[in-house]
Amino acid sequence: MTVLDMKKSFIYILSLALLLLISSCGESRQTRIARTRAEYEKQVRANRAALKIGALPTMDCLPLFIAQDDSLFKMTGSDIRLKMRNSQLDNDTAFIGGSIEGMVTDIKRLENIEKKGIAVKRIATTNAYWQLYGNPKARIFEVKQLGNKMVAMTRYSATDYLTDVALKGVKTQGTVYRVQFNDVKLRLKMLLNNEMDALWFTEPQATQARLFGANLLYDSQKAGFHLGSLAFRQQAWDDKARKKQIADFISAYNQAVDSINAHGIAHYSGIIQKYCGCNDKTVKALPRLRYQHIQVK
Repeated sequence: MTVLDMKKSFIYILSLALLLLISSCGESRQTRIARTRAEYEKQVRANRAALKIGALPTMDCLPLFIAQDDSLFKMTGSDIRLKMRNSQLDNDTAFIGGSIEGMVTDIKRLENIEKKGIAVKRIATTNAYWQLYGNPKARIFEVKQLGNKMVAMTRYSATDYLTDVALKGVKTQGTVYRVQFNDVKLRLKMLLNNEMDALWFTEPQATQARLFGANLLYDSQKAGFHLGSLAFRQQAWDDKARKKQIADFISAYNQAVDSINAHGIAHYSGIIQKYCGCNDKTVKALPRLRYQHIQVK
């Protein structure tokens, strides 16, 4: 074989190797795309089949956080997933659209959802309460001082309703301006940044406001209101395929309630800080909270 022939053979072999390499890379890429698509579709199917519960970074959701982190949901054998959001409105949208089957909310929001034609199954009243705090820098100490002031709340909610209740029969020196802020964490930041005159909070944001020096103007507990609620879409509640999932959810929830009431909320400081975004000082300052079983009739 001449040198020229050897060069030709080498070039041929090299070209063939490169062609095979390119071909294998193309196949590998196609395989990866197919695998990624298959995995995505599998995840979508699993998420669709799972029982999804909307939750907020608030203390009325603590049994859900514990059931999630202590594997109580997992131990039931059912796929139960928490969908965390900071905004009540975002939870409502997901609930109405059917991307979640249940959520922790308040009665007034459920009434508004029902007006939209969505059938709702309320299965429990939570221990949520709401407190109205005045910004300490605005020197607001009483509800009657809210004239010409801004109050952060959420429309069609417990805070909207409680604003009416708190102002009933109260004479203010001007209009009380209701400003809607659905994000509970943003609402707290607005207090800390001195951007709002008065704000509604539930726990643990209420305790954070108190530690900041905010002045308590109104407390729904003292007025005897119990507006917190845990509810499912009626369609999901009636679905035979969801029956075991919902029963397992209730069982895990009740186990978490027993654990909280036995050990106290301080025992779950790490979980509270993880989900609610507060610090240890806030957890230690929280009032004593009791939780109730879900008892479906």
